[in-house]
Order: sequence, then C-alpha cells, then structure tokens
Amino acid sequence: MVTARLARFTEPLRLKSGAVINEYALAYETYGTLNSDRSNAVLICHALNASHHVAGWYAEDPKDIGWWDNMIGPGKPVDTNRFFVIGVNNLGGCHGSTGPCSINPQTGRPWGGSFPVITVEDWVAAQARLAEKLGIGQFAAVMGGSLGAMQSLQWTISHPEKLRHALVIACAPNLSAQNIAFNEVARQAIITDPDFHGGNYYEHGTKPQRGLRVARMVGHITYLSDDEMASKFGRQLKNGKLTYSFDTEFQIESYLRYQADKFSEYFDANTYLRITKALDYFDPAFEHGGNLSRAFARTQASFLVVSFTTDWRFSPERSREIVKALLDNRCRVTYAEIEAPHGHDAFLLDDERYHRLVTAYFDRIAAECGT
Repeated sequence: MVTARLARFTEPLRLKSGAVINEYALAYETYGTLNSDRSNAVLICHALNASHHVAGWYAEDPKDIGWWDNMIGPGKPVDTNRFFVIGVNNLGGCHGSTGPCSINPQTGRPWGGSFPVITVEDWVAAQARLAEKLGIGQFAAVMGGSLGAMQSLQWTISHPEKLRHALVIACAPNLSAQNIAFNEVARQAIITDPDFHGGNYYEHGTKPQRGLRVARMVGHITYLSDDEMASKFGRQLKNGKLTYSFDTEFQIESYLRYQADKFSEYFDANTYLRITKALDYFDPAFEHGGNLSRAFARTQASFLVVSFTTDWRFSPERSREIVKALLDNRCRVTYAEIEAPHGHDAFLLDDERYHRLVTAYFDRIAAECGT
C-alpha cells in the first residue's frame, strides 16, 4: 500500500523554451527505505501516459495498481527491500503535478493553452530539484522505458555526477521522421476537435474527447507489433458475422475503441500535446552538430541498454546508436537485445529473460550500495 505526496517549489524554473514557471508542484511516491548514507535511491522516469504511481496500490482503491508493479516492489527486479525508489509525475502532467489543468496563480484560472511547452531537459531539471528536497545527492540509478529512458539518458548529460547507473530501455537517441509524423497526426486530431477551444476547454466545460480518442488509437497501434496484433486479434469478428456497416465489426476495432474511450476519460489533452512535443524535441546530438558521441562526452554513469526485437517504434538499431556513442566515450555499457513478440510495449510486460537481466544488474548495484 502506497501514498502519493506533493512537493511544492517556489523558486522559478526557467524552461529550455525561455518561459518561466514561477511556482509549481510535483506529485511523487516513494517505496522502500533510504539507507543511512543515502546511496540506495533509484529514480523511475515515466513514459507518455504514466505517472508517479509506479508500484503498489492505494488504500482507497486496491485495484489501482502502479504501472510498473511487475518490475518494482519487494523481491522484484528493482527490489524495494534493498532500494529506495521514487516515482514522479512530470511537470506538465495531469496526475497531480502542475500542468495545463492546474490553476495559474497569476490569473486564477486554469493554465490551459497558455501552459508552456516542456522538454525532457526541463523534466530532468525539476526532478533534480525534487532529489535535492529529499536530501539525495546522487542516485544509485535512474531508470525508464521509452520516453522515461530518454529522461534517464538526459540525466547522464545534465547531471553526470548525480547518478551512478542509467537504465535505458526501449529507447532511441531521437525520434525518426515517421515517429514525429505519428505524433503530429495525434496532435492534429486533438487541436482540430471543435471542443478544443485553443486549449482552453476547461473554461467552456468541454473536453476534446473525440480528438483524444483518435490520438490514443494512433499511438496504441505503434506500441504493438504486427505479430502481436495478429496473435491477439487476427481478423476475428466481434459478433461472428459481417454487418456491412461502419459499426465495430472486428475485434481489433473494438479493442482500439475501448482503449481510446478509457484513455479519454482520465487523461488531459493539453498534457498529451506537450508530452508528444517533448518526444519530438529530444535530441542530445542536436547541439553538437548531430554528433551523438560528443553529447555524452561528460557522462560518468554505467549503463544498461535494453531493446526488443519487434519494437518497430524504437527499434534495436536505435539502441545500438546509443551504445556506440557511449562506447566512443569509453563508458561502461551492458547491452541486451531481447527477442520478444510484443513490440514497444514489451518493456512493460512480463518476460523472464528481461526481468532476470534487470535483477542481475540491480544485484550489482546493490553490492555497491552494501544493501
């Protein structure tokens, strides 16, 4: 059983865009116990639609289980009997941290469309302030999958001295043109929804749910491999026969609509826009003339980099780009390419080889910490 907390910050945060957020709050949870020399802290960075609720459950809703509960907890690969684990809802989120649906203290109204664009660098800067507030000078590890892994990489660049290990799972050093295109289609579905109102739909008592549903469908298609879709759904009919209409006929249609409806009820459209932009903007090599190796020149951490063979959104080739850049800088790198049928979502699922690998890597970290 876990409890969410809220950390408030009054020191202005200057964002990469040049915008400034004068005060903000970050929702977070912790699991396990910080040891006496504060050397066993692990930061978990979340992907697109996740939150600070990484593991465990809430007393008021035991069915609300953390999104990475199969990975983190007592006796699990990230063992909370040995590590003090922190999950944070990123700035701009919609699960308790300051974001577009929060009240802007300068206007007394929701930020809405005026909330600034956020980058991975901004998230890492805010996370570093939370670490300071919690009295953690250096993380034993920073870990994430997908967009969370990008944050883990950025930690090694922005604060190389403040972490000893980085776990980079199902990641890419930047988005391909195809990936940016998928994100743009999703954003346009939201922005062109008549209920969007320039991002100020809170004041109109509406939600751009139609656009958010389409955005979620587009995204969800990219998270699964073709083989996984074929295995789960194939061409199965929902009611056993064709109706020659535009109603839901195939099981895959029913699945996508269900996921989209559920997502549109709990997620904020403005947050979705900003998170997908943060994905698009992430590119450590950009400020180094496109040279990824130079981007990691100051990196001090050891790395575990993991990819999955059927992940076509962040393919193993993209992970190997990261590995090469790290090896160019003589970083300590362990790389694993896991054969898994699930596509990009594999980093969230149960795979014995994947979990054994993470367990073994954290055994090494635990030995360093003396836990």
